[in-house]
Amino acid sequence: MREYTTQMSAARRGIITEELKKVAEKEHMTIEELMPLVADGKVVICANKNHKFLDPQAVGSMLKTKINVNLGVSKDYKDCDGEMQKVMEAVKMGAHAIMDLSSHGDTIPFRRKLISECPAMIGTVPVYDSVIHYQRDLNTLTAKDFIDVVRLHAEDGVDFVTLHCGITRKSIEQIRKHKRKLNIVSRGGSLIFAWMSMTGEENPFYEYYDEILDICREYDVTISLGDACRPGCLADASDVCQIEELVRLGELTKRAWEKDVQVMVEGPGHMPIDQIAANMKIQETICNGAPFYVLGPLVTDIAPGYDHITAAIGGAIAAAAGAAFLCYVTPAEHLALPNLEDVRQGIIASKIAAHAADIAKGVRGARDIDDKMADARRAFDWEAQWECAIDPETAKRIYNKRKPQHEDTCSMCGKFCAIRSMNKALAGEHIDIL
Repeated sequence: MREYTTQMSAARRGIITEELKKVAEKEHMTIEELMPLVADGKVVICANKNHKFLDPQAVGSMLKTKINVNLGVSKDYKDCDGEMQKVMEAVKMGAHAIMDLSSHGDTIPFRRKLISECPAMIGTVPVYDSVIHYQRDLNTLTAKDFIDVVRLHAEDGVDFVTLHCGITRKSIEQIRKHKRKLNIVSRGGSLIFAWMSMTGEENPFYEYYDEILDICREYDVTISLGDACRPGCLADASDVCQIEELVRLGELTKRAWEKDVQVMVEGPGHMPIDQIAANMKIQETICNGAPFYVLGPLVTDIAPGYDHITAAIGGAIAAAAGAAFLCYVTPAEHLALPNLEDVRQGIIASKIAAHAADIAKGVRGARDIDDKMADARRAFDWEAQWECAIDPETAKRIYNKRKPQHEDTCSMCGKFCAIRSMNKALAGEHIDIL
């Protein structure tokens, strides 16, 4: 029997959970350093008590930046086995979280298979599943229907749920008044907006927030406060709708903490580079340091097919400025359901961004692997270089396909290699070029 309800309540009572112990070791921190951060809500350990197969991770700006991978079946692509293959590849490549965004069919078996077999944190968006679960038109669903699906996901063992609690009836008038270029691009946010518009009722996730908090506290589910009004293009970045919703999310964060419920806050979206750091600071201030979970941000709107790169640029800047959790973006973003290779490319780009940010913000041990790589390059130790590489298979394949005549060079420079020349010069050896 657990002596606590949530990781936050345990930390506030001085109880050292097994999850906290494991996280402290992974983050090169002492328990005494980590525990107050969890108690204050600045670090979350997403660990539903029913997710028995979980390898616990923590999310917080002072920790290693974590990566989330979105997966799930759709009406056009219904292959659950194929999605599970992507899940296992994502975990193998170092993803810390998997969000099941399935929007078709019987979602329960796939979700339960994920929770029983996947060691990564599992997240969902219950509002998607509400329409699928009940197989009814959106406007026929009731507030109770939505909340019952939240409970179902919590009971199944989901570690965090994205809930678009911050969009209210007031937001309807703001969206109509401020004439955004892309209105609402959040899928969950658009569903809530549509439901409110059709029924005339208040957002159930906002109106019955306390009831939802009770569910999350019972199962230790972390709430990821979804940003329904995140900008979907550069023109909408940092506008009134986005910032006003963020203020409400800050209020909802405090209410969750009063009930020992852990919270992450979701952020943009599409955003020019020069606005990213300021947005991270605003979120940190308004939400009292709750971990910030960002989609990108994508720094330009014109790179379909390459949005894993535009997101990695924005993600590195955001994480260096305080974001804690990056939602990966694949080359298929805005175009199609990602295939296995898209997933791989998205994860690699996000890992590069996260690692670059960790170095910039001085996360303990973050640069150690870079120093090992420098040593391996100086020594032309190719095997050691593969061990240090984020994607060793790709690096090895490129090298082996275009091997040099001599292994103390690569085929780009040959004997003109600067490292080779300097090694020989400093050792007092003859430097043969031709």
